[in-house]
Amino acid sequence: MIAAEDTIFVLLAAGRSARFTSDQNKLDVPVDGVPLGLHVVLSLGDLPFRRRVAIVRRCQIDYPAHGFHVIENNDSVGDMASSLRLGVTFAQDQGAAAVLIALADMPCVTERHIRRLLDMAIGTDAMVASSSAGAAPRPPAVFGRRRFAALLSLSGDHGARDLIRSAQQVEAPAAELVDIDTREDLAGLASTI
Repeated sequence: MIAAEDTIFVLLAAGRSARFTSDQNKLDVPVDGVPLGLHVVLSLGDLPFRRRVAIVRRCQIDYPAHGFHVIENNDSVGDMASSLRLGVTFAQDQGAAAVLIALADMPCVTERHIRRLLDMAIGTDAMVASSSAGAAPRPPAVFGRRRFAALLSLSGDHGARDLIRSAQQVEAPAAELVDIDTREDLAGLASTI
């Protein structure tokens, strides 16, 4: 088990929102009165992470008001993995034992699921990702410190996909791991909240 107190929460919030087809950043769109990109922050607000960092690009959410250090990433368009590298570099500089990588456009992630990921993360070699029946493994994911070098070597638009595929998996209901990419996804989410 890796304790939350030894873990840096890295929130990736610098995506292009290309499939959302709007000039507005999808993370700023209200869902049940709260910006989409703030739901996961509020859900995990009681976990005692060592530090929290949000990697952002053109969103209006006040992440510092929720205890986050903010790093602006204006290079995320051509290199999605650049956000991941920024977050892991921050964690490395903080001497963290692990990182929790979460996506700001996954609003239904629960504290219970994150606690299960941390419980399954054993030692600095840990790689634990989320999954649901019939779907490929995905974030949120926990990576121990000995995995930082592999994360820092990533580039391009695949992020940590290959590492996540080889990670130990913790299942969650599919509804908890919904990822909002399009307006249709958002409409479906709004009807369930």
